Amino acid sequence: MASRSSTQIGPTISANSLVPPNLVALADPPVRQIDGAAMDYFLIELVNTLRASAAVATERSKKIEAEMVEAGLIPPPAAPPAHPMKKDAASARDSVTSLNSRASTGGRMSAADEAEEAVRSRLEAIGLHVGANFTERLCRDRPLFGETLDAIKFICKDIWAACWDKQVDNLRTNHRGVYVLQDNSFKPISRVSSWEGRADAIRRAKLYAAMPAGIIRGALSRLGFQTTVSPEITSLPQCTFQVKMPKGA
Repeated sequence: MASRSSTQIGPTISANSLVPPNLVALADPPVRQIDGAAMDYFLIELVNTLRASAAVATERSKKIEAEMVEAGLIPPPAAPPAHPMKKDAASARDSVTSLNSRASTGGRMSAADEAEEAVRSRLEAIGLHVGANFTERLCRDRPLFGETLDAIKFICKDIWAACWDKQVDNLRTNHRGVYVLQDNSFKPISRVSSWEGRADAIRRAKLYAAMPAGIIRGALSRLGFQTTVSPEITSLPQCTFQVKMPKGA
């Protein structure tokens, strides 16, 4: 029986073995993943932290105002009406509108409402910066949006998917610069509840919709559209954002 000769081929030197590990990691960085609930935990702690911070800031401003009134530098604040109408009290209890609308009526907000409004403003400001910077990164290799509707679709698809793992469920417009973005199961408020009932749960959820509203406004601002974004919640976990474009946009 004829013998078979075998030839052994030595191990080849790959290109990766010639490159230092630190350069390989720089050229092909590893994928870093985090828990999907991390953003939920972050938002909860963010609201609690800003609530305490806003309470301190509000108390400080009230103290300064009281000192200026005592010194005669400014007039004392107007006193609230002595006997408010029962109908107004009931509607205020059941209302799900923004605190801004209550302030615009000329009525003075309570201390609790002032604290909530301070937290809402800070959350929206944070979202404004986050949305602007996030959009700049997502649009790095994209051409400029020529139409307003294209920018809104970018919000509904790309921003929503990147931030909240889905797309908007419904988009409506009156073709006059007003767009309504509806999410039937909005992630930031999907776990909000209250033992005091539906109205209190909706009131709490409005605070958690403030930062997403700021993200939307910041994203559109970075795209060149100065807008106003108003979140509306009537039934949890559904959330609707009304985006108003300036005239001529």
